[in-house]
Amino acid sequence: MARMHSASQFVSAIAIAAALAFTGTQPAAAAQPAPAEAIKPAPVADLVNRVTIPYESFTLPNGLRVLVNTDRKAPVVAVSVWYAVGSKNEPKGKTGFAHLFEHLMFNGSEHAPGDFFEPLQQVGATDMNGTTWFDRTNYFETVPTAALDRTLMLESDRMGYLLGAVTQEKLDNQRSVVQNEKRQGDNQPFGMVEYEELETLYPSGHPYHHSTIGSMDDLNSASLEDVKGWFRDHYGPNNAILVLAGDIDLATAKAKVAKWFGAIPAGPAVQPVSVPVPTLPAPVSKTIKDQIATTRIYRVWTTPGLDNPEYLPLQMAGAVLGGLASSRLDDALVRQQQLAVSVSASTSIFAQGGQFEVFADVKPGTDPAKVSAALDAEVARFLAQGPTQDELERAATTFAAGQIRALESVGGGSGKAPTLAEGLLYQHDAGAYRKELDAAAALTPAQVRDVTRKWLSRPTFALTVEPGTRTEGGEHRGGFLTDPKSPSARPAFWRDPRFADGSASGAGASAPDRSELPPVGQLSPLVFPKIERATLPNGMKVYFARRADVPAVSVRVSFDAGYAADPKNALGTEALLLKLMNEGTTTLDSSAFARARERLGASISGSANPDTTSFQLDAVTPNLAASLGLLADYIQHPALDARELERVRAQQLTAISGEMKDPTSLAFRVLYPTLYGPQHPYGIPATGTGDPAVVARLSRDDLATFHKRWFRPDTASVFVVGDTTLAEVTKLLEKSFGAWKAPAEPAPVKNFAVPVPVQKPRIILIDRPASPQSVIMTGEVLDAKGTDDLLALRTANDIFGGNFLSRINTNLRETKGWSYGVSSGVVEREDRVPFRIIAPVQTDQTGPAIAELRKELTGFLGTKGVTADEIKWSTSGSARELPGMFETSRSVLDGVSSIIENKRPDNYYETLAGRYGSMTAQQADAAARAAISADKLVYVVVGDAAKVRPQLEALGLPVESLAIDSNVGSK
Repeated sequence: MARMHSASQFVSAIAIAAALAFTGTQPAAAAQPAPAEAIKPAPVADLVNRVTIPYESFTLPNGLRVLVNTDRKAPVVAVSVWYAVGSKNEPKGKTGFAHLFEHLMFNGSEHAPGDFFEPLQQVGATDMNGTTWFDRTNYFETVPTAALDRTLMLESDRMGYLLGAVTQEKLDNQRSVVQNEKRQGDNQPFGMVEYEELETLYPSGHPYHHSTIGSMDDLNSASLEDVKGWFRDHYGPNNAILVLAGDIDLATAKAKVAKWFGAIPAGPAVQPVSVPVPTLPAPVSKTIKDQIATTRIYRVWTTPGLDNPEYLPLQMAGAVLGGLASSRLDDALVRQQQLAVSVSASTSIFAQGGQFEVFADVKPGTDPAKVSAALDAEVARFLAQGPTQDELERAATTFAAGQIRALESVGGGSGKAPTLAEGLLYQHDAGAYRKELDAAAALTPAQVRDVTRKWLSRPTFALTVEPGTRTEGGEHRGGFLTDPKSPSARPAFWRDPRFADGSASGAGASAPDRSELPPVGQLSPLVFPKIERATLPNGMKVYFARRADVPAVSVRVSFDAGYAADPKNALGTEALLLKLMNEGTTTLDSSAFARARERLGASISGSANPDTTSFQLDAVTPNLAASLGLLADYIQHPALDARELERVRAQQLTAISGEMKDPTSLAFRVLYPTLYGPQHPYGIPATGTGDPAVVARLSRDDLATFHKRWFRPDTASVFVVGDTTLAEVTKLLEKSFGAWKAPAEPAPVKNFAVPVPVQKPRIILIDRPASPQSVIMTGEVLDAKGTDDLLALRTANDIFGGNFLSRINTNLRETKGWSYGVSSGVVEREDRVPFRIIAPVQTDQTGPAIAELRKELTGFLGTKGVTADEIKWSTSGSARELPGMFETSRSVLDGVSSIIENKRPDNYYETLAGRYGSMTAQQADAAARAAISADKLVYVVVGDAAKVRPQLEALGLPVESLAIDSNVGSK
């Protein structure tokens, strides 16, 4: 269960490189599509007009503002509660309080003293989480309609009746969890960058100067009374917004919200915080070192926030400069000059301020000074010229298409409920999302140029991060005041004296019975969409499910290939091929291909897992025909330009080097080859990026041969879900793919008959000096296939480590506070599946954590098997969450492909509720004991060996040291 503290961005930066002319061996030929420049997409205004969230609103006498959106497509309701309090409200010495308190809100309330997740797990809630950021804290879950009363009781109980349940023990535990969350973030490559940016751009004491995670010292100093005061001052209903979206109407919402929230008294008025947008008095340059693959060069400025309309032109500028796949920086630094392996420009917009960030990852072997000069030159050129009208239209189309897809979900982090709440909280208008889209579509190049010039002509913070050993960790970063000589730029902490004793004005409503949780009503069963089928004359099999809730269609063309199809002497072939395919087609170079996608509002990408290679299209319905033509060109006619191969090769080698320096990625690279053995198809690094020595020598012909061999129409499965019909999409597919013919030779197959080595329990230690945490990863290969019936085994895993409420997460996170989160899984594979545990833990508890994991697994497989309570919450939750699991077209697409690829009946998901209902603890125990062996686990530990090795040696297992060369691999 992750609890994030991150900002949403307008357009994610995508580093895509280019292909120019075609040379050499060509993949299998087929008819060429019409030139992309001739495509006539739907006007941006037409897409914007399709983005709408009808809502109604009311306010309780205690000040709680409520928004209601009715969406009957699934029997679920999204519940989203937003409090107008974030880290900007924290006083000196109390950094991290908002986020720490968010954690405490999940540890029970006066009338529901247990873990907040447990009763929601039992009713089948999905999208459960809480997040904290500078300006707000939010809590959300999507629940079956019949469980809405229970959910509202729980949310209202922690809003109005929390303090009696907050204890010193809970505070101490969650303090440790949050500190491990901080360590986990600090332990990542570039983990110090946020501290550097905030502490440089904003003066000491400024509300945005300190990170949301806070400082270790301030977290340590938090007292029980401090925490209770924070609740009294900020968590009143008059400082909150409640959104209900989904299977509900206004009358029902009014009755239920009044019942559960009406008697909660209003809290003190939270005083507004002054948040000026500062300007650096002069340019600032700084260089730091970190365990990274290549030098990264940043340029960062402060910007206005959502309270100033100039934020929007800056967002558009970020998209054009370095956010779109066709961006200025991609074209100049990555494609043309080939100085950088990736670039980005983006805005992080807060309620009252924000940041404009540009960065470039230096191509290894290139002088960083040259990259720095080129980066500055492109920014200066943009400030002088501004964007073109075409660039703005593509940015607006990309934005509108993204909103259409996001709003298919009623809740979560980006669906209808959070969109309405964010608009009302930050801009005092729940319909702000639509006004933003209209404004984006109406912007002119001159407006974007002038606003960008105004804000980016100010002094910049130039940060360079070089490969090397850190000189400072994050233990003492994130605090309120880093310069004791700098005066505070914000008011002192304020508390209304009228409420100092905890009293408050009542709302005049009668309190409901909270002595027990409300019962759950009759739950609606899952109705999975009908799977329709067709076969094209060239053998392509089409599987279709209709979902017409939003004007969008998702298409996935899948091949039985995946990273396991890489030749054993050429690991990394498919990953390099997929990168090169992104560089254009035989008729479109990389920039033209990117521009075509953006004009259509289409997302097109290739990806792979160990078993399957897929090419995904997410299109808006008005542009479906042209988007499918672009997808077909991408799959059938990649340019595979030999002149671009070297640049893409450098990107993949840099990515491999980055994996060697990232603790989790490094553990993955070691674990699977160890478990499966190097000759097994699955005995490869999990990312598929391969062996750097191989990647360095692969030729264009190697890639073309793989493409021709593994991507062929007679082995393709086309999955389509969305706002169209089987007849219409089959006609469009025939037009786009019909001329593609299969080669004469038989289709290739992977050899899964390779024996898996018998393992002995041991520890493989990889030294990563100065790591504040150790990453523990362990597993074994099971004698079971992904196509087997693994429902009972997966249920047992859910109880052991697959759920927030699981045994190992409860032990290492919720009880001991050694980790931010621990999990286990039976990993998806077509053939032999692995059982895996991942546990990032604080360094000084590495050995004890492994001891606890071993004890937990031995007990689980022995005398401490599944209990009656555990089988109840696991199976009840798994059955009841089914309707919420398939709310979006993308989730239905995943479900359809899983049914087909795992050879299951079309009604597979509709049968699961009954199977869960009849499952016993004994069946789950038997499945786990038959499959998993506690004495076959191999542990991979990535951490500071000097501090960790003595702990590991005390466990009595053999400890093997594995040296890693970040440019070559293990040795």
